[in-house]
Amino acid sequence: MRSVAEHVAAATALVSALPTEEVSLGDALGRVLADPVNSRTDNPPFDNSAMDGYAVRGDEVAAASDSAPVAMIVSADIPAGSGMPDPLAPGTVARIMTGAPVPEGADAIVPVEHTDAFGGAGGPSTRPRGMVTGTPISIAVAPALEAHIRRRGEDVREGDEVLRSGTRLGPWQIAAAASAGVARLTVARRPRVAVLATGDELTAPGQPLPVGSIYDSNGMLMTALAAATGADVVVLPRAGDDPARLLGVLAEASADLIVTSGGVSVGAYDVVKAALASRGVDFVPVAMQPGKPQGLGVFDGTPIVCLPGNPVSVAVSFAVIVAPMLRAMVGEIEPELAYAVAATGWRSPPGRQQHVPVRINPNGTVEPATGGGSRSHLAASLAHGEALAVVAPETTEVSAGDTVGLMRRTW
Repeated sequence: MRSVAEHVAAATALVSALPTEEVSLGDALGRVLADPVNSRTDNPPFDNSAMDGYAVRGDEVAAASDSAPVAMIVSADIPAGSGMPDPLAPGTVARIMTGAPVPEGADAIVPVEHTDAFGGAGGPSTRPRGMVTGTPISIAVAPALEAHIRRRGEDVREGDEVLRSGTRLGPWQIAAAASAGVARLTVARRPRVAVLATGDELTAPGQPLPVGSIYDSNGMLMTALAAATGADVVVLPRAGDDPARLLGVLAEASADLIVTSGGVSVGAYDVVKAALASRGVDFVPVAMQPGKPQGLGVFDGTPIVCLPGNPVSVAVSFAVIVAPMLRAMVGEIEPELAYAVAATGWRSPPGRQQHVPVRINPNGTVEPATGGGSRSHLAASLAHGEALAVVAPETTEVSAGDTVGLMRRTW
């Protein structure tokens, strides 16, 4: 029996890195960076204010307090986007808005709330732009040195690496690239994944359900999982349990990877195994639960992964085996295994790495998503699962308070 690590290594060895392409930031969501992103500017690009208030020389208002406010004269009005202001004249303050450049000579910002302008007649909401110079202002709180000033380059300096290659681009990463002045990114081409759920017993959701049939959740599950992992998905036509029909459907697949479900065990009608065992696909037991029976190989030059037919087995097998293959194809950084404390106990089969769909409690502990644990037919448990708890092969029982591995859901 193969270990999980051995099987994943064999699976990722079947795939190759995909070519790259250049996309705009607007088209980059969900893509994986092929080249790192370096900032084209300091960020912030200039010293600017983090508050609406008044730019001051700190030593000139160091004695300010509620009981003895310091009176100053406003010498300038600095809205955001106004360009670089003149240096701050000694003995004066400059009204300044959030994001506006700090004038030379100022070393702190006094928030408007700490002045007599806050909420009163002629305050910041009623004083027109450009008409406050010469206005007296009273400051009631002495600011700390550098208070509310964002200094140039305190986030990143020009040339600093902002995003490393292998990063999957979410909204935060795209914003980081934009703040670095980068408009286009080099990313890996999306993998093209063909999926096929097998079995004469499968009926399309929404159709009348004949006796002895089940609704096809696996087809939708594999399609959604592949798409959520960043792939372009091709759903292959149904092949039923006819080996010749199955071979014909697979032969028409144009993809970087083929993923099937069902028909891989030791039953008399296991169509995938019957059709592919003599065509370059190895069917082996893997020391995992669920998902012990697995098929892996190359069909007509295309890597193919043949998963079991039970829904939880499909979900677990995709996360454990298929997702690393897709990440290898696009050069994505492998996520590290997290850890969590079990809120309750459950049993685990000896000698097999167990993967249990779990809920994450508000206190960070985890518990099985249903009372059924990781049994492979419990499709409903997937709707409640937020992660997979990973139990080592040598562990036969998890007790409340034990630490377990945690594969967080990435879709």
